[in-house]
Amino acid sequence: MNHRTCPALLVAAPASGQGKTTIVSALARLHARQGRKVRVFKCGPDFLDPVWHELASGAPVYQLDLWINGEADCRARLAAAAREADLILVEGVMGLFDGTPSAADLAQRFGLPVLAVIDAGAMAGTFGALAFGLQHYQPDVPWAGVLANRVASERHAEMLRSSVREPEQWLGAVIRNPAMVLPERHLGLTVASEVVDALDRLDAAADALAATPLGKMTLDDWQRWRVDFTAAPPVQRIQPLLQGQTIAVARDAAFCFIYAANLDCLRDLGADVVFFSPLNDSALPPCDAVWLPGGYPELHAAQLAANTALRDSLAAHVAQHKPVWAECGGMMTLFDTLVTSGCESYPLWGLLPGVVTMHKRLAALGPQQLALASGTLRGHTFHYSTTETTLHNVVRTARPDTDPLPDAGEPLWQHGSVRASYFHAWFDSCPDAVVELFSPPAVSVTAQVRV
Repeated sequence: MNHRTCPALLVAAPASGQGKTTIVSALARLHARQGRKVRVFKCGPDFLDPVWHELASGAPVYQLDLWINGEADCRARLAAAAREADLILVEGVMGLFDGTPSAADLAQRFGLPVLAVIDAGAMAGTFGALAFGLQHYQPDVPWAGVLANRVASERHAEMLRSSVREPEQWLGAVIRNPAMVLPERHLGLTVASEVVDALDRLDAAADALAATPLGKMTLDDWQRWRVDFTAAPPVQRIQPLLQGQTIAVARDAAFCFIYAANLDCLRDLGADVVFFSPLNDSALPPCDAVWLPGGYPELHAAQLAANTALRDSLAAHVAQHKPVWAECGGMMTLFDTLVTSGCESYPLWGLLPGVVTMHKRLAALGPQQLALASGTLRGHTFHYSTTETTLHNVVRTARPDTDPLPDAGEPLWQHGSVRASYFHAWFDSCPDAVVELFSPPAVSVTAQVRV
């Protein structure tokens, strides 16, 4: 076992929408501006928050989920970060105790002190009760303190501070400021790369945090939250069964739901990863397989529909029986037609028969697993659209550690060399299955699974 110690915080909240992402990004930006190496993680399978954290910290951001990743993978990622970082930040998911596993479970498992961020804009004395409840609701959750967010004034901040039972638990108040608000849309935060003043917003948030007791802490002060991260024992490396293969990955404003860990996994399997933009490129790069990840095709439907050259290049790829793996938004683009929530209809790429319709309400959300011939991938689903198609699913996903049901879970459709689903896969959960996805459908191969 390798012991690595590093100051660390898990930033949680009583619910979604309290400002966790803003505070984590502000903390990362504040310390990065001071020349410190900050490594940030996101609890759960979120794609959007990590983009803000990466901009703030200047370093890649990985997801941590005790079920999707597995404990050993989470432990190894934290230990690797501890070897190079001055401090580690983990953003929780939803409320502190929401979900199975929850952010609190992650904090307990790895000894991560919890900083509770509470939107105090509409409360006073109740703030202290809520902070006390979060701290003591579940035994053995390491605790750092509480930070009030979206506070109206200094007088309001003093009322909140006086409500906290243990004065040392008070880590400050962030005054409400429109300049530091991170913009949102239907799947969550707007991707940082699309916000022209993204860094200005992060700097404004960092400046606001710098005025709090938390923001004034030196790196020596952070040693009170030092955590011993014990790395998992070494395991056999993945066999490079995609050696010599080139995988073209769609990446632009329409296709941006890409885990950094998934790209790492493809490279560990020996693949050469190249990128292309379905919005702007007229042809695929030379490649053996294509990955169309999720994103926002509905926001760019007119431009995607107009790029018939790229559509024809992809069709030629499929005609050569070369594999395509399409997830959620990537899959949506392959159907005949996309109908927006405003009832606008766009003809898309026509490689799959059917119509995708956007809705204003969430259609599916939660962890899922996909059992293939080579093994079972873990991941999740999160979408606002539904699909009508004549295709028959090859298999369906299932909820964690259960068997698929005939009419539940997400369908996996296969049409020629195209495999498509609403399911977002975490590749490291089963590299064997990843090799299967990026190989022609009739090919079956085996690789070592990394745990």
